[in-house]
Amino acid sequence: MEDSHSWANEIFAATLFEEDLAVAKDFYMRAFELEPVFEDDNSCVFKIGSVLINLLKTDAAHELVAPGEVGSPDSGSRAVYTIHVEDVDYLCGQLTARGVRLLNGPMDRPWGIRTASFMDPGGHIWEIAK
Repeated sequence: MEDSHSWANEIFAATLFEEDLAVAKDFYMRAFELEPVFEDDNSCVFKIGSVLINLLKTDAAHELVAPGEVGSPDSGSRAVYTIHVEDVDYLCGQLTARGVRLLNGPMDRPWGIRTASFMDPGGHIWEIAK
């Protein structure tokens, strides 16, 4: 069913739960070469394109998901966040030089794109793709 008038037309923000906010903030500043657009004792927000990436202390996350539970970083990956880039191989070199450890790639995928992935300190997977 196709609906060209869906209310879901843009992702505004993604909130990622982090055990150590200071370590996560440092990682995002180094890996993505970004500065926070907001921060307080419980969160640090970066902007990637038009999307806000809210890094939230895990112990402050419970109210967002209650009555559900906040998962631990070692419970397994459940999402991948992909950023389109012009040159995956070049950016992999840049990320590695900034101390980011690649999980995989660069590699050509069977569905016709070139990708590489890395993980933030909270266990969230980021992929770059061309």
